[in-house]
Amino acid sequence: MWASSKPSFLNTHNPFSQFQPDPIHIHPYAPHSKASSIQCGLREIKNRIDSVKNTQKITEAMKLVAAAKVRRAQEAVINGRPFSETLAQVLYDINEQAQLDDVDVPLTNVRPVKKVALVVVSGDRGLCGGFNNFVLRKAESRIAEFENLGLECRLISVGKKGSLHFRRKGCEFLDRCVVGGSGFPSAKDAQVIADDVFSLFVSEEVDKVEILYTKFVSLIKSSPVIQTLLPISAKGDVCDANGNCVDASEDEFFRLTTKEGKLTVERDKMGVSGKGLLPNMQFEQDPVQILDAMMPLYLNSQILKALQESLASELAARMNAMSNATDNAVELKKELSNKYNRERQAKITNEILEIVAGAEAML
Repeated sequence: MWASSKPSFLNTHNPFSQFQPDPIHIHPYAPHSKASSIQCGLREIKNRIDSVKNTQKITEAMKLVAAAKVRRAQEAVINGRPFSETLAQVLYDINEQAQLDDVDVPLTNVRPVKKVALVVVSGDRGLCGGFNNFVLRKAESRIAEFENLGLECRLISVGKKGSLHFRRKGCEFLDRCVVGGSGFPSAKDAQVIADDVFSLFVSEEVDKVEILYTKFVSLIKSSPVIQTLLPISAKGDVCDANGNCVDASEDEFFRLTTKEGKLTVERDKMGVSGKGLLPNMQFEQDPVQILDAMMPLYLNSQILKALQESLASELAARMNAMSNATDNAVELKKELSNKYNRERQAKITNEILEIVAGAEAML
């Protein structure tokens, strides 16, 4: 029986009802279109379009906020790298002089490794793609390596996501959790972690301290690295667990600008020069006093650098994730609009056919 959603002057007792044509249902054939899988009424499609529009506004706003913050975080990373690298080079030269004078420096003592402290730096928020997952997977892989070597591990988690992850898994060797502030990392935040690490190493509770963080490479690339904090290597270079240097000899500075109304990126290269001290330089103070004053500063600067790199990588990942989400929302809104127009046109066509068939039946 042919029926319509709207009232019609035809009824079921019409003697000409058997001559009425069957209703025509128009279903456009689109085998490669995602919109063909959307099967719902016009009202539901309209509600989905409104929902996608609201989601697009939210993701676009979050993208702009992350883009504004990542510029400041990037400047902090680029401006802080020369200081940390120069400080490492100065420590190397002073360390050489201290070795000639047979000076014992606690933070440079290399002991047989039985216990290792691992500092894992993760993010405080989500919606940043696979940023946190990459760090946590790297941490679990490193912990598995310690277990295979028969080493005892003590974990220090920095960031809400990492702390929740290890607590949810019931990690037995989780020593403490450090949650940073809502803004950009400061020297005070790094000092809290440096004091814990310093006390663990000096009291010989651990024989080695490593820090795992995400190194900021560019706005679209970041890589988790493991850096050995303590003991400080005699060479003074900042190296990872495999002995590879993690410092950048030449940085690329990414500036966010607008071009023809669209967000673009400009790259500027900045070289980092590492000149050592003069061979005939003399120190007025004892090398021991200089090292005692510089070692905490070095440790604090390396941890602050790791926090800044991790934050810049997190903001860049969030900006890219929100950009992809915005693009997907635009595409989905277009597909839903096409589906809405097809359904609306089919409904109008059916109503026209209903009127025509009813008029012909009355003749």
